Amino acid sequence: MRRLGLIGAGGMAETVLAALAAGLPAPIEHLAVLVPPGMEESAHALLARHGAAVAAERSIHTDLTSLLDTEPQVVAECAGHGAVRAHGAEILGTGRDLVVISVGSLADDALRESLAEAARMGGARLVLPAGAVGGIDVLAAARLSGLDEVTYSGRKPPRAWRGTPAETLLDLDALTEPTVFYEGTAGEAARDYPQNANVAAAVALAGAGFARTRVRLVADPTVTRNVHEVTVRSGCADFTIRLEGRPSPANPKTSLTAGYSVARELLNRVSPIAI
Repeated sequence: MRRLGLIGAGGMAETVLAALAAGLPAPIEHLAVLVPPGMEESAHALLARHGAAVAAERSIHTDLTSLLDTEPQVVAECAGHGAVRAHGAEILGTGRDLVVISVGSLADDALRESLAEAARMGGARLVLPAGAVGGIDVLAAARLSGLDEVTYSGRKPPRAWRGTPAETLLDLDALTEPTVFYEGTAGEAARDYPQNANVAAAVALAGAGFARTRVRLVADPTVTRNVHEVTVRSGCADFTIRLEGRPSPANPKTSLTAGYSVARELLNRVSPIAI
């Protein structure tokens, strides 16, 4: 990986570039950042903080065509579901690998199939980091032995559910005890809670699929972190994995781990040993 494209200049992009600045053995050749028109100032500030340690040359773009003209070998998405829908197929179709952290967007069957087809036609790969949850590796391995049950539970402070349908179901400011407000499939969770259910989508894609993965979402005033729990029964192993992720300072709906997961994928591309 000598040339990198990055979509977004918000809190997750900040985490990714800070981790790359600290972890790269040497700056890469070029970093190109794609933002919507009007967001150039945020991108300039982000590159001022981390750009020199990441890449010898940096550029900021407001349209995908000009970013692709910089010839990135891989593009990392850190901008949300809309960016995946708007840019994913074109990036993959031109032969660039695409790292997608907004995995919940792939609950849309049509979008997922179009991205897979674009990747096949372009000879590229759609890469899905684990994001905020752990155990994706063992879940994907267990799938080969047969999965009997996969359940994901997401527990977050009430403020992390603001701006979601949970606000119409609960008085988030008045909660005094943990309250389950959603139980259903991973596909429904990813559709209705797109900023909070990327983990559910990652678990579904690695394991039993969107229809067979069960999801519980909880608003819990007793926690200060985002708690993710995955329980699996399979032909080769039964296990439960629980993580308490620190929320991103820029967005309490997002676990800080997600940005580091993207950075890990990118650093593996320049390391002689990938793990």
